[in-house]
Amino acid sequence: MARYQGGCLCKAVRYRTDAAPINERVCHCRLCQKVIGAAFNARVLFRIDDVTVDGPLATVNTSPDLKRGFCSSCGTTMFSRRDSAGIIGITTGSLDDPTVFRPQMHIFTASKQAWIMLDDGLPQYEGAPPPG
Repeated sequence: MARYQGGCLCKAVRYRTDAAPINERVCHCRLCQKVIGAAFNARVLFRIDDVTVDGPLATVNTSPDLKRGFCSSCGTTMFSRRDSAGIIGITTGSLDDPTVFRPQMHIFTASKQAWIMLDDGLPQYEGAPPPG
């Protein structure tokens, strides 16, 4: 069994990887809120080449360098992808076992929903995190 695996609601699209994540973050930006349809996007970041995706996947560019991947049948959003950087962020809600998610920080907290209280002790950044 792959270390990280999951897919869409209707099970038409599946993904998997045994790779260690690059990082694990909770993004509170408005773009993520809109595309996920929730208050934030909790995601695990990998190198694109380390993730295998099978099934009827559709994508949409939500910014010049960012594609969102979703199931063309049920609409479940499963990832965001930056081809220029070679990275893909898997949504934790689409993981078969979301308990493997170990967030390291909160980003773009300047646009977090006012009713969310961030008291988990993780680093918080009003915008993008510092490089590295």
